[in-house]
Amino acid sequence: MIQVTVITVGVLKEAYWRDAVAEYEKRLSAFCKPNIVQLKEAKLPEDPSEGEIRTALADEGKRILAAMPPRSYRVALCVEGKQFSSEALAKKLESAVNESGSLCLVIGSSHGLCEEVKAACQMRLSVSELTFPHQMMRVLLLEVLYRSFSILKGTRYHK
Repeated sequence: MIQVTVITVGVLKEAYWRDAVAEYEKRLSAFCKPNIVQLKEAKLPEDPSEGEIRTALADEGKRILAAMPPRSYRVALCVEGKQFSSEALAKKLESAVNESGSLCLVIGSSHGLCEEVKAACQMRLSVSELTFPHQMMRVLLLEVLYRSFSILKGTRYHK
């Protein structure tokens, strides 16, 4: 079964986000082995300087890189990433799985991802030009993955 790792920075504080993630993990388990890796966000002061943000991103980046499964097809979620239709993303992920056997998708902290993490990924993905809270993005990404697998298996969910 396909291993799909989602690395996230930050915790889900509200129960409704945790419930939504649990529901999509359960749904995804019909298609793959989902693994959510939740890393701690670097501590920053209330009004951080650019240097403090860079340092925090570098710290988070080291931990993200260490958590990435070897030989997986790596996808960084970032604003400059490519956008796809649901069908096109499903085909792209299918191709990626055929190439490497597993997927690793990364959602950074509220300040994004450091360049080292982006450079370690084979693809940069943007799900929208809109900005979403990171908790919502985690649920949205899991829904996107579930939809992609549903498309590939020809289930009725996507309709």
